[in-house]
Amino acid sequence: MAQVEATTERVVAADAEKVFDSLADYTGTRAKLLPEHFSEYEVREGGDGEGTLVHWKLQATSKRVRDCLLEVSEPTDGELVEKDRNSSMVTTWRVTPAGEGRARVVVTSTWNGAGGIGGFFEKTFAPKGLGRIYDAVLARLAAETEK
Repeated sequence: MAQVEATTERVVAADAEKVFDSLADYTGTRAKLLPEHFSEYEVREGGDGEGTLVHWKLQATSKRVRDCLLEVSEPTDGELVEKDRNSSMVTTWRVTPAGEGRARVVVTSTWNGAGGIGGFFEKTFAPKGLGRIYDAVLARLAAETEK
């Protein structure tokens, strides 16, 4: 099994603190940011950053659906880590200042990929597909926070 990684980033024209708070707001803003690839969104515990437990289904392709149950932590300032209880997937959101009134948001997901030829295709194509999904999330985040 090889580790698979997908990283996407965007600079948003809003203060880093506002952007981070929007990402950490699982009971309000976060649900608005999710494109059609996400379904069955439900906050099960908490709802604001550290200590949140959130569920969703992620349909990465027409045939691939992940049932995700994510524990949220905030190991450092400006960082949200979502660890999936149902798989090896870990998604890290980092928000840092990028000049006055601007924030850089970097989202990275890693997981243990399949072995063999299936693993080769997963490592080759999954990061691109997940990147497109996170591009959509970041575009919605920008629209929400740049108001």
